[in-house]
Amino acid sequence: MRKTPLTFAGPRPALIALAAAALLSGCSLVPLYERPAAPVATAWPTLGPAQDAGAGTAPAAALPWQAFVGPGPLQEVLGLALQGNRDLRLAALAIEQARAQYQIRAADQLPTVNAAATGNRQPKTDGSGAITSAYTVGLALAAWEIDFFGRIASLKEAALAQYLATEEARKAVQTSLVAAVASTWLSLQTSEELLALAQRTLATREDSLRLARLRLDQGVASALELSQAESLAAAARASVAQQQRQRALDANALTLLVGQPLPAALLAAAAGGSALALPELPAGLPSDLLTARPDIRQAEQQLIAANANIGAARAAFFPRIALTASAGTASSSLSGLFESGSWGWTLAPQAVLPIFDAGRNQAGLDSAQAGRAIAVAQYEKAIQTAFREVADALAGRATLAAQVQALQAQTGAEAQRVRLAELRLRNGVASSLEVLDAQRALFAVQQALAQTQLAQQQNRVLLFKALGGGWTPADAASASSSPAIPAAPAAPAAS
Repeated sequence: MRKTPLTFAGPRPALIALAAAALLSGCSLVPLYERPAAPVATAWPTLGPAQDAGAGTAPAAALPWQAFVGPGPLQEVLGLALQGNRDLRLAALAIEQARAQYQIRAADQLPTVNAAATGNRQPKTDGSGAITSAYTVGLALAAWEIDFFGRIASLKEAALAQYLATEEARKAVQTSLVAAVASTWLSLQTSEELLALAQRTLATREDSLRLARLRLDQGVASALELSQAESLAAAARASVAQQQRQRALDANALTLLVGQPLPAALLAAAAGGSALALPELPAGLPSDLLTARPDIRQAEQQLIAANANIGAARAAFFPRIALTASAGTASSSLSGLFESGSWGWTLAPQAVLPIFDAGRNQAGLDSAQAGRAIAVAQYEKAIQTAFREVADALAGRATLAAQVQALQAQTGAEAQRVRLAELRLRNGVASSLEVLDAQRALFAVQQALAQTQLAQQQNRVLLFKALGGGWTPADAASASSSPAIPAAPAAPAAS
């Protein structure tokens, strides 16, 4: 039996070439990514008591900000800030831009098919004066690069990492915003407390000034006592003005963070609200920051993008293969475009191998490698900054509580001193200078106590932020309504 050789007609060779290209396009020159070792100690520095306070509380990264601040007006203010803050809005828009850039890179892997129609009329070169015409209509595939060596795939991987980095950047902005709003709210409450204290002190010192004038008129006090009373009353008036200004500045800062004017009811709640009962948080291990803090995850995604750019730079040294194809109808007249026999197709592959480029490709590779080194340094700096922020907050937690207790004891002692001085004055065994000095000391320690209590509360907010708190999965749904891009696989840890 005679065997007939197999033959291919029509566009089948082109289909086989495309299939082979698809199989070979899995080649990649991207270096194997390894997460750099964390350049920090394996344990937190200790100061004072053990740093395991809040051991029974959920980690900051797993604690929603709503649970951290608790129900109340501050939670309402934070809800308004997450809706209106412009920095958070810019971060969300940056995600949209990065998503579009990723989709552009992903589209480069697929051919672009266009509907094309061309017409050409020109005189013949034989001197006859006749005009030749050529018309074509059909589908055209223009210079589709077949990604044999993974150049486009590397650029796509870099774009995906940049997209994921912008998502982490938005989370970092939100954690900073939650901490800033909470700290400013606490500062506003303390300003209200200090203003009320200054107003009460001013009223007391004005009473003492009137008494000093009366005693001077009766000849039982000296001009020195009157001058001391006048000085302390003026100092109290200055303190009232200072606290009024500070309260206005705190309110303005809170309005900027929220991104819209605050309702009067919420501002009034800051003046009459009770102190927040912020929970103590467990510090965990320094290695937990690598997955808890969004700014560290952002730096790592940027490192992954820089690593992928090296693959694209390496691929530039290899041949670049492009395919141009078209299929349609051609005729010398418009009326014959769609007649029988006018249909056809063209296939034009092209391979370009760089021979001399004056060092452009090598410079591109050097730039990509330097970019990865920069990204490594930025990643390590992000870890070190996070470690320092947590260590600072832990140092504050270890010492601020003792400082508050000491100031509370000093406040009680100064209050007792004022009562005894007033009793001695009424019994005629002390001068008014002793009372005025005791009142001055009590006012100073009361101010120091309020400011230290503020520092203690703000330190808890700082620790919450430093440990990666302030972002919850529920916030991701409201961050953007656009369809999400599948996340890249988790990066392997360094061996």
